[in-house]
Amino acid sequence: MINIKEKIINYFNSGLKDTKDFKIGVEHEKFLFDNQNNKRIDYIKIKEMFSSLLEFGWNPILEKKNIIGLNKGGKNITLEPGNQIELSGDKLNHIHEACAESYDYLFELKQVTKKLNISIVSAGFDPISKLNEIPNNPKQRYKIMTKDMPLGGKLSLDMMYRTCGTQVNIDYSSEKDFQKKFKIINSIVPISIALFANSSIVEKKESGYLSYRSKVWQNTSRGGLPKIFLDNLDFEKYADFIINFPILFINDNEQYLSGQKYKFIDFMNGKINEINNRLPNENDLSTHLSTIFTENRLKKYIELRSMDTCGWDCLCAGPAFYVGILYGNLEEVYDLISKWEKDKIINAYLEAPKKGFNTQLMGKDLLYWASTLLDLSRIGLEKRDILNKSGKNETLFLNHLQKVIDNKTTNADHMISK
Repeated sequence: MINIKEKIINYFNSGLKDTKDFKIGVEHEKFLFDNQNNKRIDYIKIKEMFSSLLEFGWNPILEKKNIIGLNKGGKNITLEPGNQIELSGDKLNHIHEACAESYDYLFELKQVTKKLNISIVSAGFDPISKLNEIPNNPKQRYKIMTKDMPLGGKLSLDMMYRTCGTQVNIDYSSEKDFQKKFKIINSIVPISIALFANSSIVEKKESGYLSYRSKVWQNTSRGGLPKIFLDNLDFEKYADFIINFPILFINDNEQYLSGQKYKFIDFMNGKINEINNRLPNENDLSTHLSTIFTENRLKKYIELRSMDTCGWDCLCAGPAFYVGILYGNLEEVYDLISKWEKDKIINAYLEAPKKGFNTQLMGKDLLYWASTLLDLSRIGLEKRDILNKSGKNETLFLNHLQKVIDNKTTNADHMISK
């Protein structure tokens, strides 16, 4: 039972890995549209799609007899609130593997979507649909989230039903290693927003933002970039943060209950009458950690969550960028960002969705910082020197980002000009 803070700290410590065993996990979401009416697909169509994917060796994941996802080996396809689908990839050794995984998935997806007359759309925000036009699905937790989330952030339902992101999961070897990585990834969130901006169109019009998705996440319940994340946060401080964080829902005997009135500390102290005052177990802790929607977060690994979903050409670029920095060149990047002021990072974070590369941080624009970090990432990937069958290392996956920086135009800018 998780009844004292030390057990949460132990949970984080159980994620420690030897550097040689570090893995990479990539998760990416996609919108699906029915070509017959240009509307987001409904749950009936999802069931047809999942049924067709079973032919590729996927297995159904059921909740109360409803299919809500698929799994195959270490990979899962999950269903988001507005029937966006997400691939949660396997734990992989390098970017060559991560990129191959994405392309295998795309191949399978294309066979099925073509047959069912569905379009796959890679954007950070739904460019067409109004919120009230988007169908839902029978996944239980989403009923509670749809009711409770808007109470804490006015764009929470937009986050649930109209956004898609790309996420990278990385490991840490010690508490000190976690501290450095966590400080870096939170400090460079504004750069990540600008570099991967791909959500400029909302309801068929220019939104006035390059990453409207990031604007939405900044106005989402349980989201944002807490200032404390820019400190040297250790496991104990992160445990304090999550203990005093409100609960979103509790899964009790396969029933989902709203946790709106409670913080996790109440759960640990046996103060939740609705579940007979039982104490949380590791599953409850894991659920709580995965319902904190900050830009980055800690589980038994670190989740980086500030990228808009982008097209298949750039899907390998985000993971490569971060792996070069965090696995290949940690100390040099840490020295660089340690000189940045917290207030200036927060200010850049708030401005980046609108201003993109023109946002200022420490007297330079984000284009300058993106270019600097890309160079440091390339050095990191060169050091790793992991080669594919053609003898090329992981730096080849940075080419897309180099083009973005050289041309000073993001995916979001391309969408506006189109």
